[in-house]
Order: sequence, then structure tokens, then C-alpha cells
Amino acid sequence: MHELSLINNLLSKIDDVVRANGGRRALVVEVWLGALSHLSPDRFADYFVEFSRGTVAEGAWLDIEVSEDMNDSNAQQILLRNIEVEIDESE
Repeated sequence: MHELSLINNLLSKIDDVVRANGGRRALVVEVWLGALSHLSPDRFADYFVEFSRGTVAEGAWLDIEVSEDMNDSNAQQILLRNIEVEIDESE
């Protein structure tokens, strides 16, 4: 399923960013849904909650922007716009 591949790719990117910044977890995740990504904001949020369980993104607040531009070069993608990371200060 195309949508699940996009979600898993996004979660992998979030994990990379959090770990690269010495973080414990993602607090806020801002994403952009392309017009042809085949995901509504509600469906994306449901998938995100389900598949982020046990990851650094579990429990993160979602800020979702939806594009209606079918001609955008990223229209089939989910783009990670920004992440607010909780820093692990014990290190």
C-alpha cells in the first residue's frame, strides 16, 4: 500500500533527525501532504498514531498542511517540514 510506505519513510526520517540531534523523542511533527498522496489529514493522523507506537515519534503533536496543487513536483509525497525535538539532557 502506497500510503503505508510513505508513513514508514516519514517515521524513518523522524527517527534520523531526532537521533542526529541528540534527542529523546519528537514533540511536534509538521508535515505537508501532497495533493496526490491519497491521504486525508484524518487518515494520515490515524496511520501516524498507529505506526509511530514504540518509535521516537509516538505521542508527537501533528501539524498537517494539505496541498491541493496536483501539478506540484511533490504532489505524491508526504514532506517533513519541521520537527520539535525533546533533547536528552542526560548525555
